[in-house]
Amino acid sequence: MAYTAIAKMRDYNTKRFSKEVGPFEPKESFGSDNSLKSAALRFLHNRCEELKFDPEKEDEFKTGKFTGKSKEENQIPYNMQMDINRLCLERELERFIDSGVAEDAYNVYYCYMEIFFGHYGKSKKMVELLSEFESNGSSLLMKHRDHYSHSVYVFALGLAIYETNIHFRKAFKKFYHFDTSDRSKKQDRAAANFFLEYWGLTSLFHDIGYPFELPFEQVLSYFEVDKQQRGRGSVYIAYRDVNALINIPDKAKAHFASKAMYGRHFENTNELFAYDITRKLGEVYGLTEEYMIRVLDEKPICPDKFGYFMDHAWFSASRLFQELIKPDDNNSAVGRFTREHVDALTAIILHNSLYKFKIAYYKDCAMPTLEMDLHPLAYLLMLCDELQCWDRTAYGRNSRTELHPMSAKFDFSHNEIKATYIYDEEENDKIEAYKKQYAEYEEKKKNAKEGERIDPPRLKAYSDMAEPAQRFRTDIEKIVNTDDAKLTVIAIPGKMDRSVKHTYLSGSNFLHLYDFAVSLHARYLDKEDQAKPEIMERDFEIMALEYKLSNINRAKSFGRYLNAINCFYTDRPVDFAIVHEFTPEQTAIFAPMEHERWIREHQVMGWKYGKFYESKTAARAVKGKVDSATLREQLRMHKLAMDGTLTEQRVQKHYDDLSEDDKGKDWKPFNSMLKLIKKYDGLRIYKLS
Repeated sequence: MAYTAIAKMRDYNTKRFSKEVGPFEPKESFGSDNSLKSAALRFLHNRCEELKFDPEKEDEFKTGKFTGKSKEENQIPYNMQMDINRLCLERELERFIDSGVAEDAYNVYYCYMEIFFGHYGKSKKMVELLSEFESNGSSLLMKHRDHYSHSVYVFALGLAIYETNIHFRKAFKKFYHFDTSDRSKKQDRAAANFFLEYWGLTSLFHDIGYPFELPFEQVLSYFEVDKQQRGRGSVYIAYRDVNALINIPDKAKAHFASKAMYGRHFENTNELFAYDITRKLGEVYGLTEEYMIRVLDEKPICPDKFGYFMDHAWFSASRLFQELIKPDDNNSAVGRFTREHVDALTAIILHNSLYKFKIAYYKDCAMPTLEMDLHPLAYLLMLCDELQCWDRTAYGRNSRTELHPMSAKFDFSHNEIKATYIYDEEENDKIEAYKKQYAEYEEKKKNAKEGERIDPPRLKAYSDMAEPAQRFRTDIEKIVNTDDAKLTVIAIPGKMDRSVKHTYLSGSNFLHLYDFAVSLHARYLDKEDQAKPEIMERDFEIMALEYKLSNINRAKSFGRYLNAINCFYTDRPVDFAIVHEFTPEQTAIFAPMEHERWIREHQVMGWKYGKFYESKTAARAVKGKVDSATLREQLRMHKLAMDGTLTEQRVQKHYDDLSEDDKGKDWKPFNSMLKLIKKYDGLRIYKLS
């Protein structure tokens, strides 16, 4: 019984109607194996029961007065809404792991922020800016690969490791004062929910500072095109007046100075982070606060002191801090800021170069590797950040010519990590050429004169995994202690299935996914032509997460629908005819596709077919206290849903049998969207011929 509030609602309904009518928990979509997908989803499904539950809301089942949101306010129990939110996160993470596409990564971000931030709209620019910079500016760099989907993969890896590795789980629980055994289900559940919140914050936002690093790299790339090495004589940019990023408002200073927090004054985040890092790592690594403050102060303004590199991690932590303390509707953000938030922020600031080169000096192996129990979030982020090197879009010039793994398989059994990285077999000529070069290198090394240096050939990243020295694995083992998470790495060729990417001609950016979804929902407004973006967003944001995601997923499918009718959308000016309205012939093609999407979406979310909520029997039982629309949400039953195995033929017949009014629900929103989307700049829909 993983979704306990849904089960309680079913019991409540059974008593009301004297028969079992729902809602029913959806089927598990993961196996019992310890693969990445199964382990990550099993963590969300089994360990995270009662996520964000309010104990005071349990009385709602007794009174029948519900405060939870479904399609509208006050339709379902509050804790049932929380269960459905968790189910949304589970389903969206599953979808992302299956596809790896950035649009599906977007949904995971959306779920996390709705569940833990309370409102995606307020922080969406922070998330979407990274995607914008990478897709538009990264091609100017010599080396750069995706960090948007990467972060969601890192998130999933962390969930899988927590689920399967008893050593890490114990270290995390001990650090945060939970019962370290798994015997107490209540304690284990509390620890898992705690981990989900702060690991999500750490992993999903650890690279949001890249928009600050990219311009720095673009300037250096201008010279590196001519093979000039970065260093003395390089032209570089540095940041000034960074107070806007590191300033701590007076209210937050007072909060940190309270006994409940640190009991001391911090002038800026560099001081705060230096204190926290030194408190955790100072004794083992011989750190002082003064040293750490000096390093952090110099990070954005003196890149020449850091090998002429700009550290995006410093900007990620600083930017996220400002996001976490900015005023909300109740002006209570500062009061909710905890020491655990600082743990997440220092894990982020440590993960790139700060720990490696200014604390552990890992290239020289001068210091011990990081242990789980010193800073569990930092340990896990460093480990997962290194492991996640597959299926990343290459933007940089050199990155596009290198050989990177296209997929990966993991086995987390027996507290170990067995990673098999799969390289596109169509690139086998590069692999064979590398093997030949490596054989020649070994021969030269065997016959080399004393003192003669002979370097091995490189084919990044394949050579780092395939060569006997296993540079990829050994570099990780120089950073974090893997004694309790033994790491095995294998590199093999394989056939790539690119069909799961669902790549079509349509393309713009993730800002438009949200705008599409808002406009699709806005068809419910009485006066389309008078709808303003802020009004449309307000009406969109009052829905429950499940319904927002439904609109977002409908928007994500738009490219596929346009492809089927020889159309596309773009935010670039092109010489094609603009589409102002879809014809009946076009809607006849994509409306059944949208209907199938809706059917499958409802099935995986646990909706069942039925009309009981409209029956006289139901009406008599509730005695007019609940209308049929509300009862439908409480039963999670819909007259247009389908049960059983779904085939294309079954769904098509189901669509054909619909009334014209119901068929209109599958295409009319898209015609409305064509009018409303004009309110957002730059996006147009075109036909190919």
